[in-house]
Amino acid sequence: MFPESRPRRLRRTPALRALVRETHLDPAQLILPLFVLPGEGRREPVASLPGVDRLSADLAAEAAAEAAAHGVGGVLLFGLPDAKDAEATSSWDPDGPVPSAVRAIRAAAGGLVIATDVCLCQYTDHGHCGLVGDDGTILNDASLPILAKAAVAHARAGADLVAPSDMFDGRVAVIRDALDEEGFAETVGILSYSSKYASAFYGPFRDAAHSAPSAGDRRSHQLDPPNRAEAVREGLIDEEEGADLLMVKPALAYLDVIRDLTDATDLPVLAYQVSGEYAMLHHAADRGAFAFRDAYLESLVAIRRAGARATITYGAVDAAKWLA
Repeated sequence: MFPESRPRRLRRTPALRALVRETHLDPAQLILPLFVLPGEGRREPVASLPGVDRLSADLAAEAAAEAAAHGVGGVLLFGLPDAKDAEATSSWDPDGPVPSAVRAIRAAAGGLVIATDVCLCQYTDHGHCGLVGDDGTILNDASLPILAKAAVAHARAGADLVAPSDMFDGRVAVIRDALDEEGFAETVGILSYSSKYASAFYGPFRDAAHSAPSAGDRRSHQLDPPNRAEAVREGLIDEEEGADLLMVKPALAYLDVIRDLTDATDLPVLAYQVSGEYAMLHHAADRGAFAFRDAYLESLVAIRRAGARATITYGAVDAAKWLA
């Protein structure tokens, strides 16, 4: 007890604080999301997401190479086709934005981990994550073969990980079977968005990906924000179906879920610091609430401290520079 016990002794200098630091943040634990467009030389700023652009495959490869040069662990690709339809036929196009970007990034930064988002919301003209019935119902089972075809197309292009984000029941098992049948049993893993909530923090992403639903919402398949135990159950189901990594999305608003899932599984758990979480830090800093660098790095440490093995974040390159 005080005065014999004085914990402040170990906080007195930067060297002492570093010596006893419990949580460490490394650039290799960061994943940079990239929005990829068809064509060449295309760059489109995303108005609601500070510092983020939509990029064609050649420019995405340059961004990925820069990230790799600063030690960032990987990239996560989202495809933004020019043509969309109700069946998401562009999602499995071998020359679509994602396969093209995978090949370009592999050539520019061969050692970087390349993950690809597998969902139909970016490819459907109605903006939903799967097929939609005549009555407006989002069709779970009918959508699974299309998700599998998209995953296989990404694997053929050279992706290390495919990341189904639709939250449909059974999709991990169907994708795993499809990958195995195509000869990717040992080379392509599944990073499952296993605990993805129906969150208000996705707004800037939907602006970036032009993926807001034209009618209705995604509450029928994404997790209800008040539910905590259900998120763990979803993760364990995906583990049983063959996922290699699990993900909690969003991150900052669901640190308790990250901890719960980390405690419940032996698989690596990742977290996605989503567009709204990243943007709100920027906007608050712009209004003088705090220094962006300090608040942003603190938020990444909080996600790691909760148990996330790696974090998907739009400021991965800036964070890597600051950590260096």
